[in-house]
Amino acid sequence: MLGNFLTDTGHVRSHNEDSGGIYFNQQNQMLAIVADGMGGHSAGDVASSLATTELHNRWKNTESITSPDEAQTWLEDQIKDINQIILQYAIDHEECKGMGTTIVAAVCTDEFITIAHIGDSRCYLSNSNGFSQVTEDHSLVNELVRTGQLSPEDAEHHPRKNVLLKALGTEKDVEIDTKTITWDSGNYLILCSDGLTNKVEDHELHQYIIEADSIEESMRSLIDLANERGGEDNISLAIVQNSPQEKEGE
Repeated sequence: MLGNFLTDTGHVRSHNEDSGGIYFNQQNQMLAIVADGMGGHSAGDVASSLATTELHNRWKNTESITSPDEAQTWLEDQIKDINQIILQYAIDHEECKGMGTTIVAAVCTDEFITIAHIGDSRCYLSNSNGFSQVTEDHSLVNELVRTGQLSPEDAEHHPRKNVLLKALGTEKDVEIDTKTITWDSGNYLILCSDGLTNKVEDHELHQYIIEADSIEESMRSLIDLANERGGEDNISLAIVQNSPQEKEGE
């Protein structure tokens, strides 16, 4: 299994409020994270960094995950706990009042992937059936699309496109969406912030990943593309490939 994380401030923002990484537990199982912070001044990067650091520290001290149920319980328990940590930090630091972060995190084993997410940072899967979005955005426009009040085309240019319905660290009780999927050798899992998906179409995302010579090359090319198209937001993505030996030998 191969994985990498890359983030870029973009062309407009003065600092990067995204966070994330690829991390391993004691049995060398992989956890991928992307978090997109929000809040006044520098509070967004505080929230996303807290979420990533806390989840990383808990993962590296975990022995192993043996089933989807165990992975789902672990992700839900840790993220709910981290939600309270972010809330308390904002209470203790006045300058961080109102901060929060999206998060999408995936426990990756050879047989299955368990994904947890809050907000509009996304997870995609590339396999023999094509390219599909695994998560559903917790955003105002997605809810309008889901209920038939807005077309997907109009949603792309809606003035309130960035309004979230929920985020980590903004409310005492938070509902986390979790899902487990199976995957096979050569499949790709992609986690990314909206700084990428607002600039790159799904079919382009897929094309850049499957045609590149390496994960690193595809990530750099996708970030360059988002920046070429304006780069108004921070851009982050994590890509994991299951058993990539076949591609390495080409």
